[in-house]
Amino acid sequence: MQDRYTFEYAIIRFVPKVEREEFFNVGVILFSKQKKFLGIKYHINQDKLKAFSTDIEVQMLENYLDAWQQVCKGEPQGGRIGKMELSDRFRWLTACRSTIIQSSKTHPGLCGDPNKTLEEIFKQCVL
Repeated sequence: MQDRYTFEYAIIRFVPKVEREEFFNVGVILFSKQKKFLGIKYHINQDKLKAFSTDIEVQMLENYLDAWQQVCKGEPQGGRIGKMELSDRFRWLTACRSTIIQSSKTHPGLCGDPNKTLEEIFKQCVL
């Protein structure tokens, strides 16, 4: 088991009308403290978006998710949150919120390659 590392992940959801609690999955965020990894992968299905809401533009969602990606990478565009430790950034991104972009509860697991695991979860839960 020395080649396996703990990780946590959450599914990123688009919730067009928060009061209705309807959503569809748009991405995955994955964190592994031991591997010093924090990654995000997302895709917006435009057909689902149109079915859920005609008021929301794809570009606006892309901008929100791009901001999450900047925080994950720890880039200057991530602001103060982007300067925090990896674990703090993950906790901030996966905190409960009532906006149109939300995350599921976090789920634990074991993996050898966090990037590969992120891709697998993404394919399973988003695509």
